[in-house]
Amino acid sequence: MEIIMVKTTLKIDGMMCGMCESHMNDLIRSNFKVKKVNSSAKDGECVIISEEEIDIPWAKKEIKGIGYELVSYTTEPYEKKGLFGWGRK
Repeated sequence: MEIIMVKTTLKIDGMMCGMCESHMNDLIRSNFKVKKVNSSAKDGECVIISEEEIDIPWAKKEIKGIGYELVSYTTEPYEKKGLFGWGRK
């Protein structure tokens, strides 16, 4: 059985280094039920895999609160496949 989740890509302005990435990851993890979050200062984005859509207006406000700016975002279905999902009902 496939587990359908949501992949949200946030385009973030202001992240400069690994510490910025860590702050962004911590903010997302502590406020949303996520399976995976990965921020990249180089790419200027934060990619989130979650079971539910992210509350974008709230996230934008919180991201601004830690010194960055949410410029844009995209949301798309994310299908998790692999050995551990194999044969489950």
